[in-house]
Amino acid sequence: MRKTGWLAAGIAPLAVAATWAAFHAQHAPHVDAPVVVSVDASAPAPPPTPKMDPSDDSHDDERSYVFRIPSGEPTALSCEEARTIVDQVRAGLAYAPESVRPAPFATSASDWLDPHGLLSLAKDAPTSRAIARAAPDLIADIEGKRRRSCESALAPGATLEQWSNELRDAFDRGRRAPAGLDVKVATLEPLPPTGLAREVALEIGRRVGAFEAAHGDEAKTFGDEARRRFFPQLDKAGWARVVLASAVRAYVPLVDPHGEWAPFDEESRIYEVDLASRPPSRLWGRAVPTAIGVRVTDGAAPPLAVDDVVLSVSRIATAGLPLEQVDQLGFATSDAKSPLSASVLRGGKIISMELGKTEDAGAPAHAGGELPNERIAFGDGDILLVEIKDVRDDLGDDLAGLIATERERGARKLNGVVLDLRGNGGGSTDGALGALSLFLPGAPLFAMKRRDGTIEIDRAPVPRERDLWTGPIATFVDGTTASAAEMIAGALATYKRGPTVGTATFGKGCAQEYVDDDAHAGVLRLTTLVYALPDGTPVQRVGLVPQIRFPFAPLSGDSSSSEREAKLPHSAPPWRGPDLRDATTVKSAETPWPTHGGSVGPCHDADVCRALRTLGGPKRTPVAKH
Repeated sequence: MRKTGWLAAGIAPLAVAATWAAFHAQHAPHVDAPVVVSVDASAPAPPPTPKMDPSDDSHDDERSYVFRIPSGEPTALSCEEARTIVDQVRAGLAYAPESVRPAPFATSASDWLDPHGLLSLAKDAPTSRAIARAAPDLIADIEGKRRRSCESALAPGATLEQWSNELRDAFDRGRRAPAGLDVKVATLEPLPPTGLAREVALEIGRRVGAFEAAHGDEAKTFGDEARRRFFPQLDKAGWARVVLASAVRAYVPLVDPHGEWAPFDEESRIYEVDLASRPPSRLWGRAVPTAIGVRVTDGAAPPLAVDDVVLSVSRIATAGLPLEQVDQLGFATSDAKSPLSASVLRGGKIISMELGKTEDAGAPAHAGGELPNERIAFGDGDILLVEIKDVRDDLGDDLAGLIATERERGARKLNGVVLDLRGNGGGSTDGALGALSLFLPGAPLFAMKRRDGTIEIDRAPVPRERDLWTGPIATFVDGTTASAAEMIAGALATYKRGPTVGTATFGKGCAQEYVDDDAHAGVLRLTTLVYALPDGTPVQRVGLVPQIRFPFAPLSGDSSSSEREAKLPHSAPPWRGPDLRDATTVKSAETPWPTHGGSVGPCHDADVCRALRTLGGPKRTPVAKH
């Protein structure tokens, strides 16, 4: 079963030119679990209703994600399917989509078309030029503006048919003549870097041939699958369907910088898996494609080991799998009812093994102790600084447990709590609401507007009495604080519950939902909502202006401090919502931050101590001027 939820995360939009070399894309608004909803493409954007896949009725309700073992086939769509998905996207967005320009569309479509850099990205590949020529008509066709069956995809399809045949011939030549190639290099080395596709295809063939020469008939099946996967034997109509799928994958992020479409074989890239309260187990942390399979380079789950080359899982050969399918294959045991069979090359031998443990398909829930924290002397007591790098589904539980532990620990009283949201790109709206419930129990928090004008109100849950924190609370923010993290800081500031300290935030005031596409071909992540703070202040493209300005130094590794939502092409416009507050709630929530009397620290980070001194400095009494 898939659960419903909103995602309000990810300050980095999906790249316009989707990078084929990345295993795992970083995501955007929640992840309580995928939202499976159906959007009527003929309506402006009705509120979606949860929908469960009937085939999922035997799944563990506590499991957030259920991913199938990928097929290994190229992603392909019919003209009708492509148009259905594009219609759904255009109707379901929280705002009217802008037009798509052919040049970035062609670049991105070529990128998606080519999982290994041979079909369209190589220097000698003619395909990208064919797609560039067809791009204006491709856009018109998938938008349904022409009464044709997407004939625009046939010319690139014909180019791909001829080109893949040439590359397959080069592969065959190398496969027949692997002499002199070390079998260890052939089987363990990553695929050759993209250069001239004919030369790379020849080298892949040599590596496959060396593997077969060393392992005989047992290896031939895997060699045949490598040939079929790297160089699919499709006619121009078959390749045209592949072109249309790549066109849809390129189109969605161009009208929605936080959106994406993926086929069911690759849907794991859509979700913020690591933010779930019970993330699925993985076969490996990272695996690198080779000519004959995928080599595990870290995070191997027993019985797998680092440097194993996985040749097949559940009879699905891994050679030539698109990288997104390799990533999804890493979750293969998460919903297995019994261990999965696998063929693995280890120590120069092909062995069979069973993968997965049915009694523990999910990873354990994360404990509050996993939130990095520091207890710092402040005035006559201490403050608790909590680093929150992302907004997980269970953030509220984690925070409640940590604060409860610290209240009882040590001889000095806890004078306040600071949530350090610097570098936090967001995450789960459920996680944000859960965290805010500890400080603003039951308060109306966010108005969320759909394109048809429908407004939904998010309210903080009411936690257990013992989990409430009624003492002082503050937040640290910077330019990379985004989305669900902006929700937390903004709500606390708006209710005068706790001040924000730092610099202007990223300004991502929109949320995405996960929806099964109406073509029943895959999954969409789509920006369907724009939100405002409790007093109606817009966040989208605006961000939060801290009540106390403090120039925090950029965090280590932060290369996006100058990026802002307002700079993203095609992002949603800002929206001012209604004031949800009432005077009684505001007055009861207001909690002044205490003064430190000159006693602060020491702190691990000197900036933190300086910010705390600013935050808890002496309150100035206004003096009348004459």
